Amino acid sequence: MSQDAFLNHLTQLGLNLYEAKAYLALLSKESLSAAQTADLSGVPRQRIYDILASLVERGLAVSRPSRHGTRYAAVAPKTALGGLLEREQQRLARLQALAEDLVSELSARYRAGQAEDSPLEYIEVLRGRQAINQRFAEIQANCQREILIFTKPPYAKPPQENVEGLATLKRNVRACSIYEFSVLQDPETRRAVEHFIHHGEEARFVEHLPLKLVIVDEAIVMFAMEDPVAGRTDLTIMVIEHRQLAQVMKLAFEAVWKRGLTLEQALATLELIPAG
Repeated sequence: MSQDAFLNHLTQLGLNLYEAKAYLALLSKESLSAAQTADLSGVPRQRIYDILASLVERGLAVSRPSRHGTRYAAVAPKTALGGLLEREQQRLARLQALAEDLVSELSARYRAGQAEDSPLEYIEVLRGRQAINQRFAEIQANCQREILIFTKPPYAKPPQENVEGLATLKRNVRACSIYEFSVLQDPETRRAVEHFIHHGEEARFVEHLPLKLVIVDEAIVMFAMEDPVAGRTDLTIMVIEHRQLAQVMKLAFEAVWKRGLTLEQALATLELIPAG
């Protein structure tokens, strides 16, 4: 193992870099003076006495008075590192106890804060594909009964990459998607849609959808706001937790659903061969 690797491992056990260098230097000789340790380890001489005192205090070195001044010797690694690890474990145990106390104390504040209502706190505005994908994945994961979706480009995440959607279907959540015909033009995307349908998704297809929309459990609405600048494809998503709005949007969804085509009808209309 290289010198750098030894130093890296020792610092992970709680030593600082100078302490690690001094301990390695002490291991190479039966004993060393402070000056010799500084020269051999590369620790600055103005710091070496503090560093050696720390190693002695932590059980990694011992000091031995002699006629020519104090000399220092390393404690055997099995004993020294065992003690170091034990102290680190004790420190972590104290941190764990502290964290548990803080969780208890701060949870009360959190619950009190959640009880406070503020105007429009049920509205979120999301920009950027990563933020949108993370929030959509969270909404899908928390869906309990039903998810209704208008799917149209541009996609924050293409259908073939929506693994969270398959996980939702496996939880026996009712999933209904209305797609624009364009989703069937690309063979890879079409196969992904057929895969969703095979696993239980209900689907309809229309020529055009007015916007991207998700309705979850008749409680949460997620929809896209198109950029008014022509040619821009930036996504801005609104997430609104409001039952009355969700119920109204579901009526709109059901109206579009009634005029939508099944997959077979859409493929026939577009004169496409099933992807298979």
